[in-house]
Amino acid sequence: MIFDERRKNPAFALRFRAFGQRQYVTLGTAEDGWTLERANEELQNVLADVRRGRWQLPKPKPVVEAPDEDRDPTFHVFASEWFEENTGSWSENTRVDYGWQLSSHLLPFFENHRLSQITVREIERYRAAKVREGILAPVSINKTITRLGQILERAVRWEMIDRNPAKLAEKVKAPKPKPVWLDRAEHIAALLDAAGELDRGARKDRQHVARRAMLATLVFGGLRIGEMTALTWRHVDLTAGRIHVRESKTDAGVRQVDMLPALRDELLAWKATARSTGPNDLVFPTSTGQEFGATNLRKRVLAPAVERANELLAEAGEVPLPERLTPHKLRHTFASLLVALGVDPGAVMDQLGHTDPTFTLRVYRHGMRRDQQSKAALREMVGLDDPQLAGPPSEPRSVTRAFSADSRGLSLR
Repeated sequence: MIFDERRKNPAFALRFRAFGQRQYVTLGTAEDGWTLERANEELQNVLADVRRGRWQLPKPKPVVEAPDEDRDPTFHVFASEWFEENTGSWSENTRVDYGWQLSSHLLPFFENHRLSQITVREIERYRAAKVREGILAPVSINKTITRLGQILERAVRWEMIDRNPAKLAEKVKAPKPKPVWLDRAEHIAALLDAAGELDRGARKDRQHVARRAMLATLVFGGLRIGEMTALTWRHVDLTAGRIHVRESKTDAGVRQVDMLPALRDELLAWKATARSTGPNDLVFPTSTGQEFGATNLRKRVLAPAVERANELLAEAGEVPLPERLTPHKLRHTFASLLVALGVDPGAVMDQLGHTDPTFTLRVYRHGMRRDQQSKAALREMVGLDDPQLAGPPSEPRSVTRAFSADSRGLSLR
């Protein structure tokens, strides 16, 4: 037995012969509770085990290597690099949305996790924690998991992890909300008439906001919010009746939209009164010439127009606009209009910049259940009330043919 009494905290160890060799076994220190008596007792026990053939060489403690920061960084480091390297390819709204998902939700939970520690189980723990918080709706929780999967997919490509656990984790199950869009001529007319009233009654410092033209572009052109706010006059061909979408979040979104006659009239009227109409000027700028923000569009344009439209509808004895109406739902309205015009699903997808036919086919099935009177009212509203353009329901028409009629005005009848 070895006892080093010179140290302030004496250490104890055993030295003996076993398997034909001298063996050395460390016991511990006085602070660990070892004394001479206890060490002698342990030596006798070990020697007895050696005589009986029971003693075995102690297994060395596993060496815990420090994690390789390059091969297995923390989620905070990896996600931050992903965000910074990709931010230039996103629109401002997308950048803000992704940044919020990371800073407010993903990082507080996964910040110190190394990539190898983000397992399916951990992601489902995150999902359960978000459900308990009750702050985010199920669809928003699922979007943050989708974002996590997008980040981890990069780690898979770089061979830092073997698989993407976010693809295997269960998301929050929630009933799909009923699709919302405007599919009645009187609803569309009421919304645009209300926006026109607000334009005419606006203060001088607010007259740069073309509420009617903006909402008409969403309803009759199907542009996404970011596509519309980034639109310049260079990409609006009023002579040919086309909008060239160049700012989009997807490759399919870069497209040419054929204007309905009603939209062409609205943009012609707006251009005649707009302050700046040079090729590089925004079609719908703020007072300082900057892009409109999505929040401003919802609060200052759509919300007051919906409120006033419901008043107009009540005066006319009509039902109010559907609830949960958003700028994106007006894009869905455009799809519904195209279906009412008899445009085939493939052409509808092209006009919307879609690659997945699921939504288009759902709208198409809904549109095919409309009665002929409703379809005729929608055709008249957009300036396509020529009966020769209608054709039988079984004969889908191309967008070019459908959009060739003269324009007609809009009004709430």
